[in-house]
Order: sequence, then C-alpha cells, then structure tokens
Amino acid sequence: MPKSSTILTVSILALIAAVAASWKMGNLESMCGGSSTRTPPSDENNNTNTNTCSSLKNSAFVFVKPHANTEATQKMVRTKLTEAGVTILSECDVSGKVIDEKKLIDQHYYAIASKATILPASEIPVPAEKFQEAFGESWEKALSEGRACNAMQACEEFKCSPSELNKAWGDAKVVKFGGGFYCGLVKSPSSSDSSSSSKELYVFNAFFMSMREKFVGANDSIHCYEVEWNADKLKWEAFRGELLGPTDPNDAPAGSIRKTILEDWKELGLTAEPNKGDNGVHASASPFEGLAEKTNWLGASIKEDTFGKALLDAGLFEETIKEWSVDPRVELPNGEGKGSVFDALEDMDAGACLDKLIELKSLNQDVQ
Repeated sequence: MPKSSTILTVSILALIAAVAASWKMGNLESMCGGSSTRTPPSDENNNTNTNTCSSLKNSAFVFVKPHANTEATQKMVRTKLTEAGVTILSECDVSGKVIDEKKLIDQHYYAIASKATILPASEIPVPAEKFQEAFGESWEKALSEGRACNAMQACEEFKCSPSELNKAWGDAKVVKFGGGFYCGLVKSPSSSDSSSSSKELYVFNAFFMSMREKFVGANDSIHCYEVEWNADKLKWEAFRGELLGPTDPNDAPAGSIRKTILEDWKELGLTAEPNKGDNGVHASASPFEGLAEKTNWLGASIKEDTFGKALLDAGLFEETIKEWSVDPRVELPNGEGKGSVFDALEDMDAGACLDKLIELKSLNQDVQ
C-alpha cells in the first residue's frame, strides 16, 4: 500500500475514534443536563468532589415500616418530604403476602438473609477451619449428616415459630464468621413434638427470622415513596441525618421524621412506642442503594432509572450493577483492601456517587 494511503487510513480511524468518544461524552452530558468533568480527590469524608454530573438529581427509596404504616404516618411523611423540597415520583403499598412470596425483605437485607433464607447450607461459604476450631468437628461431617441448615429451614425442622427460634438462638453457642455471618449450634425449642425436641442443628443467622416476621404477616404492609431532589438544595447527609433522622429515634433532631414518629406515635395510630429496631421509616443510604432498592421493591428497570442510566452511560455493565446491588466486598481505593460497596458510597450525592462507582470499577477490572 502507498505511504499516502496508509496515512489516510490511520487518519480516518483516528477521526472515527474521536467522534465515538465525543458522542459518548455528549450523551452523558445530555443525560446529566450539564458538562462532564473529572473530579479532584475528595476529602476524608468523601464530601468535596466536583461531581461528574453536577446536575444529576439525588434519587432514593423510602418506606414506612409495617409497625408504623398508618394513614396518619403516611400523610406526615409525605408532608415532611415535600416541605423539604423532595419530589415524590410515585407511591404504592406492598403487602406482607407479596413481601413473603417474592422474598423482598430477604433481598433487602441480602448480606444477612442470604445465609438465613436464600441459600441452603451446602451453598453457604462456611470457613471450614473456623468451624472446626469453634465447634470441635468438621463442617463436612456436619453437612453430610444433615445437621446444618439456614434459619428458614430450621423453623421447618424444629416445627417452631420465628420468635421461638430466636429465643433458642439466644441460648445457643454462636460464632461470628464475618460481617452479618453467624452460626449457632441450636437446640430445638419445641417440646410438643418428640421427634424434633431432641434435635440439635447448626443454624445460620437465625435472628433474621424474627426481623422478617415483622414484614410478612397477613395484615402487614409497607408504604413506599420513590423520591428525587436537587443535591444543591439538600445534601444526602442532611436528607438522612436531619430530614429522616438517625437509626435510634431518641437521637434524632427535633422535627425529623423518626423523631416525630417517636413523639407522636399514639396520635399516628401506632400500637407501641418506636425504638432503634422499629424506628418507623427506612430510606436509602446512597443513590446506588436507592437504585438497588427500587429494582428490588418496585421492579424498576436499571436502564430506565436516571441514576441507573448514568451508570450504564459511564461504562458500568448492567450485570455489575446487579451484582453490586447485593453489597459484595470489592477492592477499595487508597490501599484500603476489600470492603462493602454500600459503605463506600454512604451519604454521597449522585454525582460523587457516580464518580466513586467509576473508580471502583477501574479497581475491580475482573467484573463485567
């Protein structure tokens, strides 16, 4: 081939590549409503990034928990959200029957529930050496003899209720294998059935069943709000810390949603005073967690969600987004080792959250 032809071919290929790159950046800018810029290093609290998409709105999933789900509570939460400048995109109720059948609460608390209700004992990644050291016998032997099960299976084997299993769990020898990963040698709480009363089983995360029970009763339901707002008007940290209130409602600031439920629980129609566990309302801890919760509870499409589309346009694969939606441990920046995806993104506004996820993708090149 003549030298001039080679130069022309290379030039055309370079032009095509430049146009493609320009189109993708333009697509991202158009979707975000602004120009795309790289961020400088954030501070130690990850709060000072100049966001990749500065006008990308924060979006979250909020729900009233079953113990507080009255019309009065729903109205109060709706009023508090709108007065704070939060737009409610949709509302709906999800019944306990649906939550149970679709295992929505199990997916919501996946790190805990995967060992309690989703995976059979044979698929739970039990550290064999730790098991041997803790219980004095091999995991392989206990498994092969059918003496290990998840919490849901334990209720069936023992013919007991979740609350009865939780009480037996409290009396059991329990060992922690990792974050949200516990194993206990549990004696049957049932004394009415002779075949089950003598049983002793290795059970995983039995405490989750009593948590789950609060969501799946015939008369239980949650009331959901899909919301969004401008990050420059309300930072995510303020959304959770000031508008919602911290986990323990006793520590919540005056006027916050959780503090209001605590102070007005009788007027709102609750049957018991709220506490750290039953604190009235749940809200997403980050835009990514909000996306994960919307896909779980509402069946939302990643590609049709604003934040989900931003992730796809930024180069994250849909399969990666789904995998990270159950909060796996991934490689973190700055030599921190492996840690929770959700924890790494907590309280970040949408733009900073997007940038962090792009950074995490670059550090975990094995993901799809």
